[in-house]
Amino acid sequence: MIEPTVTMPPKRVRRAPALRPEPPRETVRFPVLAVVFVCAACGLVYELELVALASYLIGDSVTQASVVLSVMVFAMGVGSLLAKRLRCRAAVGFGLVEAGLALVGGCSAMVLYAAFAWLGESRYVLVAFSLAIGVLIGAEIPLLMSLIQRAGGQPEAPGRADRSGRSGRSGRKASLGEQDDAAGTVADLFAADYVGALVGGLAFPFLLLPWLGQLTGALVTGAVNVVAGGGLVLWVFRRDLTTRSRALLVAVNVSVLAVLATATVLVDDFEQAARRAVYGEQVRVAVHTELQEVVVTGGREGPPDLFLDGRLRVAGQDEYRYHEALVHPAMNGAHARVLIVGGGDGMAAREALRYPGVRSVTVVELDPGVVRLARTDPALATLNAQAFRDRRVRVVYADAFHWLRGATDRVQERYDVVISDLPDPGITPSTKLYSEEFYGLVAQVLTPSGRFAVHAGSVTDRPRTYWTVDATLHAAGFATRPYSASGRTPGFAAGPDRADRASGTGQGPDDWGFLLAVPGSRPPALGLAPDAPRLRSLGEGTLKAAARRAERGRGPELPPSTLVHPRYGG
Repeated sequence: MIEPTVTMPPKRVRRAPALRPEPPRETVRFPVLAVVFVCAACGLVYELELVALASYLIGDSVTQASVVLSVMVFAMGVGSLLAKRLRCRAAVGFGLVEAGLALVGGCSAMVLYAAFAWLGESRYVLVAFSLAIGVLIGAEIPLLMSLIQRAGGQPEAPGRADRSGRSGRSGRKASLGEQDDAAGTVADLFAADYVGALVGGLAFPFLLLPWLGQLTGALVTGAVNVVAGGGLVLWVFRRDLTTRSRALLVAVNVSVLAVLATATVLVDDFEQAARRAVYGEQVRVAVHTELQEVVVTGGREGPPDLFLDGRLRVAGQDEYRYHEALVHPAMNGAHARVLIVGGGDGMAAREALRYPGVRSVTVVELDPGVVRLARTDPALATLNAQAFRDRRVRVVYADAFHWLRGATDRVQERYDVVISDLPDPGITPSTKLYSEEFYGLVAQVLTPSGRFAVHAGSVTDRPRTYWTVDATLHAAGFATRPYSASGRTPGFAAGPDRADRASGTGQGPDDWGFLLAVPGSRPPALGLAPDAPRLRSLGEGTLKAAARRAERGRGPELPPSTLVHPRYGG
């Protein structure tokens, strides 16, 4: 008996889901490169913004630039490694990274300024933003590489037979072609990245900073960043997004834009509130010149205080102590022609003009805005006794170092007195004006019997800096006599660059350190000229005590500071 054959029903074969069509690679390449260009420009703007604002708020621009750059480069490496986890969802990952970068980078300047104004400390905030921005920038290129390589479909595996049955050599040729194409893609991406960085680096000092300022410039950059990054993902790579991912990216990008727009509208109110927190309630004038922020505080009846980039330069209550000690010992001798380096507030010129034998006073000031304010602001003009209206005063707007380099040919008569009324040598932009090369230039415009007075920082608070100035003057061929001035009015910061804003105390060293120098090897006598006017804080006995007080702090011999080896900073 033949048993019937049992026929099993055929198994259902599942068809592979149809792949969604990817845009051709050449179609994707141009918008990707354009977005890389824009994002690179934005990233460098964030970086420069942090460096500039940290130098203004904390000081010592070399240190701040080193911290920001080193931390950010390290964080970019970390971001590249972390981006590996997002390659399977490269489109939504890139969109979220750009939104986060726009929010963090755009708001970085405001948060850093707020930490400085209300917390009194911004160093840790600076490091945190450098890390965050670096990580996000580092994740950009790997994610974009994943996206652009997937455009046009997955490449076939090398050596696999194609539809016509060819394999082996043709497969290897295809593999080499794909490698060449990948190498070209990498080259294009990095070229767009570097060119974008160039544009961002030039746009920051020449467009954003002068037109929009530090805070608004960062916010506008963030808005450009989020529009470019979000637009690329939501339009070019929209096929890689699920409905849920697309809704998430739209919500995140709109939220970031709303935050940046709100901050931009409120930035003026924020800046005024932060300025009051830094300078107090009695802010009379606040202007941004082409070089720095200039703020004048004080009541209408009392003497004003002048701040340059957040550092106290003139304390109206006791500035006479500083300027009398700086100017009058140098006037003990011939003083017909006087050169003042710095001194845009007019106080040093005021003291020099008190001598009837003075025929001319030349003030070399870098920032015309400071002189303009000292000339027109009623309180400052009263404090400097209208010095800039005196016919004997000539103001030169120039970098003192470059001006002195050409002064030997221009100056027909050498100067009897040179006064260096500059910020503390520990502040990086001032370092070259405390170098051996600069003092050599001063020696060329000084008469053989001329006298040179230098403000050298605090003797007690920063002795190494003070005695480095002394060693540098010796190296330039000067003999020096150190002295200091003290006895500041309680409750007031003691003159230029004393306000310790970083610690939030508002107090600083209790003394100013000066050096009186003359060409040669014999130290000058410390005294007052026979025709010296009546002074409020200085006398022969006071000067002798000031010299003894400074000499007590003398330590071991220090090397001089030069342009290529600056030694100020401690």
